[in-house]
Amino acid sequence: MSQPRPSQPPAPIRRQRLALSLAVLGPGLVVMLADTDVGSIITAAQSGVQWGYKLLLPQFILMPVLYIVQELTVRLGIFTGKGHGELIRSAFGPFWAWVSAAGLAIATTGALLTEFSGVAGVGDLFGVPHYASLSLAAAALLAVVLTGSYKRVERAALIIGLFELAFFFVAWAAKPDLAAMAREAARVPVFNPRYEYLVAANIGAVIMPWMVFYQQSAVADKRLGPAHFTAARWDTAIGSVITQLVMAAVLIAAAASIRPHAAGATLASVGDVSKAMTPYLGAGAGKIIFALGVLGAGLVAAIVASLALAWGLGEVAGYRRSLEHHPLKARWFYGVYAFCVIGGALGVGLAPNLVNLNVGVQVMNALLLPLVLGFLVRLAMVTLPPARRLRGWYLWVVAAVCLVTCGFGVLGGIGGILLG
Repeated sequence: MSQPRPSQPPAPIRRQRLALSLAVLGPGLVVMLADTDVGSIITAAQSGVQWGYKLLLPQFILMPVLYIVQELTVRLGIFTGKGHGELIRSAFGPFWAWVSAAGLAIATTGALLTEFSGVAGVGDLFGVPHYASLSLAAAALLAVVLTGSYKRVERAALIIGLFELAFFFVAWAAKPDLAAMAREAARVPVFNPRYEYLVAANIGAVIMPWMVFYQQSAVADKRLGPAHFTAARWDTAIGSVITQLVMAAVLIAAAASIRPHAAGATLASVGDVSKAMTPYLGAGAGKIIFALGVLGAGLVAAIVASLALAWGLGEVAGYRRSLEHHPLKARWFYGVYAFCVIGGALGVGLAPNLVNLNVGVQVMNALLLPLVLGFLVRLAMVTLPPARRLRGWYLWVVAAVCLVTCGFGVLGGIGGILLG
């Protein structure tokens, strides 16, 4: 006798669940698309040129690490209703809140310099002077935020960030040798200091302070509640996979197209990467597709990093901080955002040699990891409702992942700096 099939939820309930999931999607995807910013792209390209496919495996290992870290921001935002800076202030006091904000400001400054250097580099590819490309980018970024609600800003950021998917075509067009990829990926020179330095840079390119602040504040600003938790975790998980696949695609493209012809190439800027890579992808279409990917990466990261600092400082200082407020009612919040955007554009425009700091900025992010992850884990242990706190075996997993990640990031970064 056949067993009865499990009953399916009625169609209206299924549609309601789907609508709920789609409404939640956004903060995780946006922050993950921003994660693959201009500095990350240059770091991945440098990894492919210097070490071939030997840094490919870490890109996949970092997927669950990235998810574990950012899932904590979702958990904290949903179950406390507070942004990251506000939660640190309420749990540990103003001093530690300002310490965390100082780390955020340092990381945001570095990020914005790399994003606008990418914009300037794309302009160089097409003969557009820096003052024009940077001014247009700054105006567009100001318009996106100053004229919209959170929902509009999120949609704009998603559309801009999706241009990063162009790097999958770039990797395919580079025609990588799959057998060589498998061989090299398995041969990891773990104790080579120069390799460790790029491992640190790749870790810093994946976990950045402004990502933690942005996603937790975005979840709070979007007013997500416990009913949204599962969908928000999926949002974060999907984003974690996509961003690391983009990093892997850039690394593969560089290893396949640049390394065989110029293994010692130093890729300090977007222009360097494009000049070295696009001849093997096609000077016309290859250059356009590469430029779209870089613009998508740089602009979405500039939005996220600037908003993260505006939210973070507001949570610590106590000024109004929401994209739902009119600019005249939240002048400090929008003022900080505008200052970040205009300051980043002016910084790169007035000191173009800053484009050479891209990999160094990622290493700086790695050196900040103990501060960032320390606060994050401790908050998840003490501020959440008992049923949602880090405890038991998962606490040990999270602690181990964070300790190993910090260890590789800090030791690799210091070792590379000492080597010069």
